[in-house]
Amino acid sequence: MTTAAKHAPARPKRRNNRQGAVLDAAAARFRQHGYAATSMRDIAADAGMLPGSLYYHYPAKNALLVAVHEEGVRRIAAAVDHALAGIPELEPWRRLEAALAAHMETLLGGGDYSLVVLRDLPADDSALRARLVRLRDGYEARFKTLCRALPLTDPDAEPWLRMMILGAANWARVWYRPGGKAPAEVARQFISQLKGAPP
Repeated sequence: MTTAAKHAPARPKRRNNRQGAVLDAAAARFRQHGYAATSMRDIAADAGMLPGSLYYHYPAKNALLVAVHEEGVRRIAAAVDHALAGIPELEPWRRLEAALAAHMETLLGGGDYSLVVLRDLPADDSALRARLVRLRDGYEARFKTLCRALPLTDPDAEPWLRMMILGAANWARVWYRPGGKAPAEVARQFISQLKGAPP
């Protein structure tokens, strides 16, 4: 093996474009029609393949929902992690504001994946529901860490503060009006109110 070959960067794994098309189609269907009203046949048609071919990639509809949730959580988490990069841990309020802004910007961006994550979870499949809740909990652990770092006078207030922030941010898809204040400004206003300082 030549020296050049030894130091050549590893080739990135080729993404399965067919699988990406399936996930995109499933995310769009789940967002627009909900999990219960979506069939594997619908998803296959939207992805431009035969239903039998779809089962080659995903054995059941619940496996597709998990995959869509995983991708949605990954995208929101990546946006938040990117927003936090470079902000010192000694500035906990600023870090929370940046994370909140990134969270809302991702949700309001109109992507199917992130909005599927916010939909009601299937009520008729407890194992599936539990798996999706674990995915959400893994993401929300970021906000637990951020809120625990705040200089709160009552440390027991952290869970309530976190639930209030995420609840308001997740509901932004309903109350936010395009053309209004940018998500970053909304986040600044939220944090100013929490700190008790004038906005």
